[in-house]
Formats: sequence, C-alpha cells, structure tokens
Amino acid sequence: MSAGETRFKIRKKKLGTYPYLSVVLSITLALFVIGVFGALVIYSKELERIVRENVKVQVYLNSQVSDVQRNQIEKGLASKPYVGKGKDAIQFVSKEEAAKLFIEETGENFKSFLGENPLKDAYLVRIQEGFHDTENLKKIKTEIEQIGGVFQVHYIENVIDSINQNITKIGLVLMGLVTLLLLVVMLLINNTLRLALFSQRFLIRSMQLVGARSWFIQKPFLFRASLHGFIAGTLASALLVALISFATQRVADLALIQNNNRLLLLLGFLVILGMLVAFLSTFRAVSKYLKLSLDELY
Repeated sequence: MSAGETRFKIRKKKLGTYPYLSVVLSITLALFVIGVFGALVIYSKELERIVRENVKVQVYLNSQVSDVQRNQIEKGLASKPYVGKGKDAIQFVSKEEAAKLFIEETGENFKSFLGENPLKDAYLVRIQEGFHDTENLKKIKTEIEQIGGVFQVHYIENVIDSINQNITKIGLVLMGLVTLLLLVVMLLINNTLRLALFSQRFLIRSMQLVGARSWFIQKPFLFRASLHGFIAGTLASALLVALISFATQRVADLALIQNNNRLLLLLGFLVILGMLVAFLSTFRAVSKYLKLSLDELY
C-alpha cells in the first residue's frame, strides 16, 4: 500500500468527518423551503397591515357646523384611544372636494340638476387594528354620533367582516403549514445526520476503547455539525434573497408589502435554526452510538 493511499484512508476515517456535502445540501434545501413559507407569512402580515390601514370610518358633519366646532370635533376624535396615530389618521374632506371627486369618477354633474351640493363635510378616520371587530366598530359608531355637530357615522360593515374572516383564515392556514413544515424539516435534518454518522460508529467505539471521554469524542462531531448548519443556513438565506429579488423585479408591487426588518430576522433565524438542529441531531446520534454495545453496532 502506498503512502498516498494510507494518508487518504486516514483522512477518510478522521474523527468527526462524514459525507458533509450531501448533509449540507439537504439542510440547505430544507431551510430554504422553511424560508419561502416564512417569507409568505411576512408578506401576508404586511398586506394585512396595509389593508387594515385603509379601513376608515366616515364621519359626516352637520351643514351648519362652524370652523371652530369642526376643529373641536377633530381634536375630540384625535383624543380617542381607538383612532390611529399619525398625520393621515384623520383626514378632512370638504363637500366641495367630495363633489369634485364624484363628478370625476362618474362623469355626472349632479349639481347642475339639483341646483346645490347635497354632500356634507366629512372626516375619514383610521381605526386602530385592535378595534376592527364588529362589536367595537358598532360602539365606536354610537360614541362618535353622540358628539355635537356630527350628522352620521358610516363604515362598510360587510367589507370589514369579510376582511376579518379572510385574514384570520389565511393566517391560521399559513401558520399551520409553517409549523408542520418546521417539524418535518427538523425530522429530515435529524435523519440525514444520523445516516451520515452511521459510518462513524466503529470509529466512535475505537475511541472509547482507547479511553477517550465522551465529550472528547463528541466535540469534533458537534463542531463540524454546527459549522455545516451555519453554512447551510447561509446558503439557504442567500437563495431566499435571490428568490425575493427575482420576484420583486418581476412583480413591482411586491415591494409595497416588503418588510426588510422582518426578512432580516427570518434570514438570521434560518442560520440559527440550521446550526441548532444540526448540533442537537448530532449530539443525539453520537450519544446513541456511545451507549450501544458492540453487537448492537453491527
């Protein structure tokens, strides 16, 4: 046997080594699938936020309301705990603006045959997300209508109910799929590493026979598993970034519901998950082989 062949065999049987390429690829693909579903959840939550921000209550004012009364009404609305924060939370729309918008959209000048503008000044009030259920909206409607100078409060009840029901269903389905997929992926990574370490079981026993402690035997396996999990998580994150960039270029509106902070957290989660699952799976597998008898190893 030549010296080159001897060195080759020693490298092949080095403690802590196994066919890492297939392991890294398997973990990468599994983490990538989780990343895709995680991105879908993030985009759906961002879409939900945008949809809910456009849920507004229309507060119509009496025709005889003065500017002073109107300002008081606006301040009163701004102080309510259920009204959204920010400059665009309360928007004033005069009856002239409403008439102009109606004429532009319909092409019918109703003032020409009515002789007057029957519309009323109104406020468009954005309601905070926690108050979008039917019961709260009814209470809000009743409360605002009791404010002096308010003629009527209106919101599209059927549309809001439909939004609440659909968003709840979509959220439950996505979270259920992600949870199920996460369990499947963890089992897949665990089985992949156990199969990869199967070829090392006799080397582990040999180290035990020469007096090596359990931690000394486990340490190189755990280090390499963590490294391979890190590499797989990084590769999965890179693939996910490439997919998101490609999708954003193809669908320009996708950028409107993209939350970069949450996506960065997702990428970090993939790396940590890869390292954690690889570490724990390797620890369990090596611990199992350390406890097996010689007959069981065969």
